[in-house]
Amino acid sequence: MRRQPHNEYSGHRVVGVRLSEPITPEIAGASKEAHKPQLYAYHMFDKAHIVMLTEEKLIHLNDGKAILKELRQLEKNGVEKIRWEEGGGMYSGEQYLIRRLGYDIGGRIHLGRSAGDLEAVGRRVRQRDRLINLMKNINHLRNSALQVAEQNLDSVMPGYTHSQHAQPTTLGHQLMAWASALERDFERAVQAYSRVNQSPAGAAIMTGSSFPLNRHRTSELLGFDKVLRNTFDAILNEEVTLDTLMTVSTVHLNLAKWASDINFWFTSESGYIDIPDRFCGTSSIMTQKRNPDSLEYMRGAASVAMGGLVTAFSVQKAASGDTTLDPRYMDYALTESLNLADRHLNWMSELLPALKVNKDRMKYMAGAYWAQATDVAAALVKENNIPWRTAHQIVGILVRFSYERNIKPQDVTPELIKEAAIEYMGESVDISNQTLAKALDPIEFVKARTLYGGPSASECTNRLNDYLDHLNKDNKMIQNIELKLQESAKSLELAIDNLLNS
Repeated sequence: MRRQPHNEYSGHRVVGVRLSEPITPEIAGASKEAHKPQLYAYHMFDKAHIVMLTEEKLIHLNDGKAILKELRQLEKNGVEKIRWEEGGGMYSGEQYLIRRLGYDIGGRIHLGRSAGDLEAVGRRVRQRDRLINLMKNINHLRNSALQVAEQNLDSVMPGYTHSQHAQPTTLGHQLMAWASALERDFERAVQAYSRVNQSPAGAAIMTGSSFPLNRHRTSELLGFDKVLRNTFDAILNEEVTLDTLMTVSTVHLNLAKWASDINFWFTSESGYIDIPDRFCGTSSIMTQKRNPDSLEYMRGAASVAMGGLVTAFSVQKAASGDTTLDPRYMDYALTESLNLADRHLNWMSELLPALKVNKDRMKYMAGAYWAQATDVAAALVKENNIPWRTAHQIVGILVRFSYERNIKPQDVTPELIKEAAIEYMGESVDISNQTLAKALDPIEFVKARTLYGGPSASECTNRLNDYLDHLNKDNKMIQNIELKLQESAKSLELAIDNLLNS
């Protein structure tokens, strides 16, 4: 007889049934490890599936009650712990039940199911939980960025393009730009969640089952928002994982960019900010070093995320039905990217409020290398009614003069501007000392940018309220998502209670 004694049951891969020899232990171990993070999700599915089978009278009430009692007994000792010790990966529930209840009862749990929907449900449940956690961490950083922005609306500093001084801005304005990107990261996470949180349960391996399964009931008990309406699509199209990976990769991209900005501001040459020692390492030979290790980890993690995204795309290009095991390599890549993103979002959330800002140094540098040149040209347009391009060219010559003659921007005179104008067009221009001084002042430069979204303190204050309102709404959205899942979990337990008491 090929059937194992029920108390020694070790899975459906029995030697002498379809296969003639045991599986290589290393291969079995790899499969076991792949399922470990989703054991709690398989347990949820086991319970919901048995409730549905019992309610639909596809298994006898007494059998359903016996199975549900055993699954609750399992929970008393820890779902992940017992299932891991039991073995069987995604089939650990079945393995546990057959060993305790025998084949006639425990063997009924897999009716209408397959590895396909078991793994797909597990993957989607785990992804939605990780996405919720990612949303929380994104919003944590949004909150930190906005708090520090509010404290630095008057912290004038150079803005950069091509790694050169471009125009004066403020630290607060830049941090609000970070908050803008984080808002979009949150939106992407919500959109990914909406596609991930759809139920493949009951789709089996591609065509579902000839048993009249109630897929909507299982979906409801598992907290999914809807049922995937095509059973083939539910199992063999895995591109929703790409949504999650692209979302987390974009988060890593932003973190890496901001880490590079902070690293530049921290350099001895810039000296705009100081980083607390708890975020730094040092050298084993160069005793003066304070190395911003935390920032370097953030930059490096972006490469890991992008590599994981390429892995996922490579896995996905296989023909439909070509494989069902390759997607596990997407899961490995996604898990690593999510773990790093959660860690680095929290690091950055702690780092930003701890930065020591050197406002005097930033203010000095904002006007030291002609970042305010745009407003000198603007003043010439206003006072002389000349075309913008003419004023632009005159100021270009003025800037060249200042570097050639070692004249600092704040020491430029109206006479030097007249000289530049004569060189450019053979005619002089007029500008008063007062107007020139105002145009050369980086603080006045920022103050004048009162347009919507500009860096002036008054405009940033208005927009800051918008950002905070948006953040509050997004935090409420997370609460509603979690509340819905909690209600579904309660419904599942109530359904079990009703069956056990019937």
